[in-house]
Amino acid sequence: MNPRKILRPLPLVVGLLLALIVLGCAPAAEPDPPVAPTATAAVPVASTASVPMVTIPEPSKLPAVVTATPTAEKTISPPPPFPAARTVQSEKERIIEPDFTWEERSALVSDNNAFALDFYRRLSDDGDGNLFFSPYSISVALAMTYAGAAGETAAQMADALHFDLPQTRLHTVFNALDLELAKVSRDGDDPPELNVANALWGQQGYQFRPEFLDTLAENYGAGLSQLDFTQPESRQESAKIINGWVGEETNGKIPTIVSPSHFGSCDPPPWDCTRLILTNAIYFKGKWAEDYEFDEEDTADDYFNLDDGGQVKVPMMRQKRELRYAEGDNYQAVQLPYQGQRLAMFIFLPAPGKFDAFAASLDAEKASGFSDGWNKRVVDLTMPRFKLEKSVDAKSALQQLGIFDAFNPDVGVADFSGMADFSSPDSPDPGLYIRDVLHKAFVEVNEKGTEAAAATAVIIAVPASEPPTPLPPVVMDVDRPFIFLIRDTRTDAILFLGRVADPSVAG
Repeated sequence: MNPRKILRPLPLVVGLLLALIVLGCAPAAEPDPPVAPTATAAVPVASTASVPMVTIPEPSKLPAVVTATPTAEKTISPPPPFPAARTVQSEKERIIEPDFTWEERSALVSDNNAFALDFYRRLSDDGDGNLFFSPYSISVALAMTYAGAAGETAAQMADALHFDLPQTRLHTVFNALDLELAKVSRDGDDPPELNVANALWGQQGYQFRPEFLDTLAENYGAGLSQLDFTQPESRQESAKIINGWVGEETNGKIPTIVSPSHFGSCDPPPWDCTRLILTNAIYFKGKWAEDYEFDEEDTADDYFNLDDGGQVKVPMMRQKRELRYAEGDNYQAVQLPYQGQRLAMFIFLPAPGKFDAFAASLDAEKASGFSDGWNKRVVDLTMPRFKLEKSVDAKSALQQLGIFDAFNPDVGVADFSGMADFSSPDSPDPGLYIRDVLHKAFVEVNEKGTEAAAATAVIIAVPASEPPTPLPPVVMDVDRPFIFLIRDTRTDAILFLGRVADPSVAG
């Protein structure tokens, strides 16, 4: 078989946000101006690696802020005095030396990667175009949500998300994995930037269970900011605040994740009122490792072959050097390391006409690079320069994976009794359910390296009365649809996963 013929079109399984699991938390350097709210006051929001300050409107317009101290070494400025607003704060600090075993962390990474590929296949069923998301971001946001689930709701979530560790261990091990990933930005000279942050946005005055807030404070560094989702004007302001935080944490690459329409009408209350939004944001920027950058002078327009037989002309980058390379009956694969050699992009190029068959066979072992056959080879590599911005229908994909009760708006079906005590006479609500799971992702790959970002928002609301709807050199021309992912080679966590079907289209 002519190896050059093996590499034509490229549907990308974008693993850039290291959607399956990436390691590290580091604030972006010199972020672009965030699409932030009109602001003057700053609200501290805890993050897994740092304590960023979120710019928000003046204090007189906002409710109180509930925060958790992420680490013993970090301190959070006291919240400004908001009139007529009660401040609730977890007394628990972020556990910076969690008690876990390597076997537990390895099992969590394997489970998260298995979910990543399951989720990818569900999204792939909805179309053949470009695709990019961060499975890691989705897993973390839903793990925080899972902390408040019980009964059959928790069982369905655990099965679909591959949460095989018991609740008592899962959040501790997620904390251990996140802290390990935070080291990415501290390892070696000029390491990649990797920032992972979590935050909670709760209805002002709502009574959440202290143990629920403590779990998220200790293991996810997630602080709770109190907002008002009940009135049209306050919903607009709340969306600006949440989007401002997401924009800040993703270096401006994800400027918006929610809109006021996502919060429901709350008319008449409490029906369809939003009570809590759990958010995760992940940002990555890494240069190719030294001697692995593409020379811009070698980049030239060439044809990329689409699955339907058509062609598009796009900028194609080229380099010829020794890389880790593998091949099988119906694919070629190559690894491109980032500065520091800890993170890498894996590109899987199915043979012409074999994309669907290969995608169906891709498993966590192969995606994590453990399969036999990886060797150092001199590779004459060509691949497109590309940029993708995608929103995915996470709710539909999760329902297809078997999470039914959590999304059911009928009273008494979803069980999130771990979040609040609905049996109390003081409880204003009969229960809570997940109204929606929102996810957006961005990736840009060029001669110098990769920049990627993603954000996930899980919207928790009051149920409504009605349901919603040394071998010789090889040639690898990445000139047809391909799958790619970004993972941490130390923990094997997949942070981003994607597919490039047409690099001439940004979405």
